[in-house]
Amino acid sequence: MGSHSPRSRANCFPSHLFFLFLLLSTNLLTFLLSTLYNSCSFDTEKPVSESSRIEITASKSATVDEAGADLPPEFVAFAYGQKLPFGFNPRFNSDTLYGPVGRACAFYKEEIREYMTYNINGSCPDDELLEQKLLLKGCEPLPPRRCRPAAASDYKEPVPFPACQWTTPPDSSVVWTAYKCKNYTCLVNRWLFPGSDDCKDCFWLEGRERVRWLPQDSNNGLEFTIDEVLATKKAGTIRIGLDIGGGAGTFAVRMRERNVTVVTTSMNFNAPFNNFIASRGIVPMFITVSQRLPFFDNTLDIVHSMHVISNWIPMTLLQFLIYDIYRVLRPGGLFWLDHFFCRLDQWERGYKPLIQTVGFRKLKWAEGKKLDKPPHEEVYLSALLEKPLKNSW
Repeated sequence: MGSHSPRSRANCFPSHLFFLFLLLSTNLLTFLLSTLYNSCSFDTEKPVSESSRIEITASKSATVDEAGADLPPEFVAFAYGQKLPFGFNPRFNSDTLYGPVGRACAFYKEEIREYMTYNINGSCPDDELLEQKLLLKGCEPLPPRRCRPAAASDYKEPVPFPACQWTTPPDSSVVWTAYKCKNYTCLVNRWLFPGSDDCKDCFWLEGRERVRWLPQDSNNGLEFTIDEVLATKKAGTIRIGLDIGGGAGTFAVRMRERNVTVVTTSMNFNAPFNNFIASRGIVPMFITVSQRLPFFDNTLDIVHSMHVISNWIPMTLLQFLIYDIYRVLRPGGLFWLDHFFCRLDQWERGYKPLIQTVGFRKLKWAEGKKLDKPPHEEVYLSALLEKPLKNSW
């Protein structure tokens, strides 16, 4: 009882052998399939350099259309779609991420090919002039590059704050290749010589810059002072802002002296304006007036611009810019349009109604003739405009 007959035990052996054979066969089949799959994969066992690995990733992920077929590989690697590592993302309703570049980049293929041709992981070309030319043509934002930018070989630490605000920085803080002047002494003194350089006397910090936006510089009704502008609002409510085309950064320095943080945009027109602004302890932004302002809606307390916003900008683009300023200002925020100028015949039928119809409330409004262009056919406007505190949209 409880034991098996010899016949029943004998019948068990074929069953055991069958299961053993099945197990061995399954393992052998799995091994063969695994070997076959690995031999067909993308050489994952072979050592690959980092740059090669990057190129493989880009070529498998980017889909190049007809328009991009003759664009440089590095441009395509950034700007064309890359599949997200974790697949579909419900936050932006896509499984693909596109690197943002200006639409006009594709219009200037020769220049963008030159700009995007470099050694990955190496040194970038010293090509600031080309970079700025592309930005001004509308190739903005430019694609980033996978290389290290040129820098001065003997760079020295900056002058400490607050002395840096009114101190000319050392020459070693700049790569001078792109500029006619090769040192700050030349830039400080260039106002003494004929020429039409942008913001010609901006680097002479002991000259006109010392009195800009102060009472001693306000003598013709068009020169508002910083203190009278700040006095239009409750003390302490102007805290953060933007200066568009801020030259050497003096407006932002003056505001910082009054506990207001102002970011300054500037181009480098034949001078290292961005380096100079940064040396004074101010944040510079290297963007053109065509770029959408990189701030969220209803956030800034003040936006200022002197001379830059004027009739050299096509009227439709100017309207987009002023509405974008309106967008980033908080309700109750201030737009200080400082010395806007245009031809007299453009003013009444064009620019004046354009500015007046955006939705700002006038706090200060001063018109005057631009006296440096005889026979005085140009007009200046200095205006302090407020975004309505209520019902601003």
